[in-house]
Amino acid sequence: MKDQETARRHFLKTGLTILGGTTLGLRYANSLPFHFGSETVRIGVIGTGDRGTGLMRLINQIDGLIVTACSDIIPFRLADAIQLSKGAKSYPDYRDLLADNKVDAVLVTTPFSTHDEIAIDALRAGKHVYCEKTMAKGLDEIQAVITAAESTDLVFQTGHQYHSSALYNRARAIIRSGYIGEVTAYECQWNRNGNWRRPVPDPKWERMINWRMYREYSGGLVAELMSHQIDFINWVTESHPEQVTGFGGIDHWKDGRETFDNVHLLFKYPSGLDASFECTTTNGFGDYRIKVMGSEGTIMLDYTKGTIYAEQKEIAEKGLVDGVSGATIQAWQKGEGAPIDAPGNDPTLDALKQFYASIVDGSTVISSLHTGATTAKCVQISLDALYQNQIKKWDEYPELKFS
Repeated sequence: MKDQETARRHFLKTGLTILGGTTLGLRYANSLPFHFGSETVRIGVIGTGDRGTGLMRLINQIDGLIVTACSDIIPFRLADAIQLSKGAKSYPDYRDLLADNKVDAVLVTTPFSTHDEIAIDALRAGKHVYCEKTMAKGLDEIQAVITAAESTDLVFQTGHQYHSSALYNRARAIIRSGYIGEVTAYECQWNRNGNWRRPVPDPKWERMINWRMYREYSGGLVAELMSHQIDFINWVTESHPEQVTGFGGIDHWKDGRETFDNVHLLFKYPSGLDASFECTTTNGFGDYRIKVMGSEGTIMLDYTKGTIYAEQKEIAEKGLVDGVSGATIQAWQKGEGAPIDAPGNDPTLDALKQFYASIVDGSTVISSLHTGATTAKCVQISLDALYQNQIKKWDEYPELKFS
């Protein structure tokens, strides 16, 4: 027990790594300047679990980005990560990585509860920061990151990669153009069939490897999955919910976890828009989906595809707007959907390219400090609503202060 408590305190102090436009589209990575990759940005990866090493594999595909250092307090995860980048230095303590003058920027891919401390330390060390979602856990911690980031000229990007998706940029523009009429509701789901646990080679690593199961470190399904869809709706509407409620529980996996194994949330936006979010771990049918319901049409989005359906037959006959193709109108007349035409690039790959461009060329950060902080606040309010079984109002919480 003493060894476990020592490990826990070290975890809290030093952080643990994760196992883990145009009219209808905004700028994305394929439109970056032709000299992309002509300058090298040296990356330090803090957190070499599943997400950290996944990002490393993508970095290896990008000219101009190179991993020169890695940090993780779990030795075997750090050793595995070093094999992915030849010549990268290994640092068990992330603060030693931050002291390395051969590191220009860092990826923070550690557990949710450690994001704020590590990101702030990185900014103070003069490093550009790509901070994985969700940005920070807790209102004070979110504000502390905002204050630290705004006190520098460094790039700070949050890991809501759908901001970098050509499909999601195009869908956002279509919705905002009024093409599908007045949007009154979003229905979102992200369902999986599995207990969400990682294998643990030794019980001493349980809370470190399966940190997602424990409230001290994690926001559970809300922070790890739902936050992407919450972020998308905030981004499309350029607003945030005024009320949040929901329910869930530990109803299926009786294995000592503290975070819910099923969650259902309902957001009410000031415009009258309603958004629902469902996440379960016992049925994966349909997996990931966002349904956007407008008065004249519906958009269905998954990871890589988008489809528009006409709401009424007469709309299908004349087209939602001038210029709709004959093939699209024929599809609508049959009750079928018309695909949204957008390149199928990996949005995380594009997000990393955009991080590079923001550092080298000063390009605008797409998934920004502001959008990341707003989504993080939504996550915190949602967790309060779930755990306290209450309706929570945005105005009950302190406003985030930006310069």
